[in-house]
Amino acid sequence: MRYLLLFLVAFQSHAQISDFDHINFSKSDQIALMHKNEELDNMPELVYNLTSELDTDVERFRAIYMWVCHNIANDYTLYLKNKRKRNKYKNDSIKLKAWNDRFKKDVFRKLLKQEKTICTGYAYIVQQLANLANLDCEIVHGYGKTSMTNIESLDPPNHSWNAIKLDGKWYLCDPTWASGIPEPETNIFRFDYNDGYFLSNPKLFIINHFPQDQKWILLENETHSFDEFLAAPILYGKAYTNLVEHDTPKQMHHLLHKDEKISFKYQLQKTINVESVSFLIDDGYSNKRTKPNSISIDEQSLTLEHQFDTNGFYDVHLYIGDDLISTYTFKVKG
Repeated sequence: MRYLLLFLVAFQSHAQISDFDHINFSKSDQIALMHKNEELDNMPELVYNLTSELDTDVERFRAIYMWVCHNIANDYTLYLKNKRKRNKYKNDSIKLKAWNDRFKKDVFRKLLKQEKTICTGYAYIVQQLANLANLDCEIVHGYGKTSMTNIESLDPPNHSWNAIKLDGKWYLCDPTWASGIPEPETNIFRFDYNDGYFLSNPKLFIINHFPQDQKWILLENETHSFDEFLAAPILYGKAYTNLVEHDTPKQMHHLLHKDEKISFKYQLQKTINVESVSFLIDDGYSNKRTKPNSISIDEQSLTLEHQFDTNGFYDVHLYIGDDLISTYTFKVKG
């Protein structure tokens, strides 16, 4: 019995999309797209339209999630406004509470009337629609880290996502980051669905999502600290469509001696061509695309090794094909 319990705990720890490899989501996706542009003024009817023809909970949740990710736009200007106000009032609890109360009303008004929102609104509408479908779904508040995040100012929490219970197990998803991205220069949002954030592997998710309530890490018998989260490499959206896990390096910043080897290890979602793997290395003066010193693939495990033969400071960006996966920095001394 003890070994059976250990097995069940280990199985729970790695709840991810591969648990449903036997499910074909094409019907769920078609239904979600068929009801594109419907409004949120009658959510029970919307949920019925999205789920009534589907057989399993995971298919029903998939249709809801897909609908949200293809219909709700990310109001990045609203996000920036909230960030400025929360920083301004962070030392004044009365003004901060007043702002938060007023802001929540604005968020949900825009969500329901304009189908525009920020991460809290995405997580809220996924939860509400899932609950109407008799699915157990929670909002998870915490910290999200991207290449644009200033980790020195990650207080208070800056991101929200969802946990969904399917077949007795909890899974993680991020409808905000899955739906698309704002254009860097204009902050205008464009839909660009990323399927990697649907029922993501918790071992990958933890690198750039850290929940306030650590039970939502969903990695039993593993300890993960906020400092480790802050120190971790930068992961990009394409990491979620290429990787199952990011093993090493565990940290973004490194101090190396000249000619010292550094190893990179990843678990891949699918077989790739060795020739598709490359680094883009920025030394502060120029960018150069180069191959790691060694590349090996054993089944779905990718291992890279690299050495720097010149002192300096380097930003190293990993690519698989044209997909930007992750970023690290290296200070190299003789």
